[in-house]
Amino acid sequence: MDWASEKASSNVIKAVIQKKLNRECELLPVSLGAMWESVAQGDQDGMVAAWLPSLQAGFLQAYGPQMKFLGVNLEGTRSGLVVPAYVEIDSIAQLSRHREKFHRRIIGIDPQAGIMAKTEEAMAKYGLGEFELISGSGRTMTAALGNAVEDGDWIVVTGWTPHWKFAKWDLRYLQDPLGVYGGKEYIGTFARRGLAEDMPDVYALLKNFKWRPKDMEQVMLYAQDENTSYFQAALRWIRENDALVSTWLDQ
Repeated sequence: MDWASEKASSNVIKAVIQKKLNRECELLPVSLGAMWESVAQGDQDGMVAAWLPSLQAGFLQAYGPQMKFLGVNLEGTRSGLVVPAYVEIDSIAQLSRHREKFHRRIIGIDPQAGIMAKTEEAMAKYGLGEFELISGSGRTMTAALGNAVEDGDWIVVTGWTPHWKFAKWDLRYLQDPLGVYGGKEYIGTFARRGLAEDMPDVYALLKNFKWRPKDMEQVMLYAQDENTSYFQAALRWIRENDALVSTWLDQ
């Protein structure tokens, strides 16, 4: 998935597998649906990108029984509609009356992402039928956001925490009085059945993997340097956080 948050977590796992477990590790860029399906079918070993309990609830219901849930790897996530701080509204309920200033658009990401389905639900419940939800990717969303902030234009985007954009720009969530997006969520880890027997060290790493939003955000920020890949950012982070990484390993 082209999500900065999941590039951060997946590359940290890859870095630990290669540098601490001395194993090869390949990350496969796939869509959200393919991520769930491939682990459920045993084609891939695992994933650390399940935003639950609501954002990916449909995928959990469809594929969860076919794989092993290893636990929560990050707590305190949040999602919703996000605007620059200078935008003069506070609630999703106010979007409709200011639709022209927002060009009648909500800038989204991958059409399969759970936040897109939640946003379609929000549009229906808040009477935003005159808005268009623009699908794309995490990169196109942040590019549009950056351009708008530079020009001082009003823009509303699908947003989630942790994400580096909150460190780069002064942003805030719009209030959601109808509770469409829910409260704080978590990110879960899943593995294919049989991984514990095939690669017990990798299974233990995935089961023990737990970190904080500020850890994920640090990897994302390192990767914003145009000369730094997410894997290079992950390598730097595990060097700087060896004590935490050691708690993930089956000693």
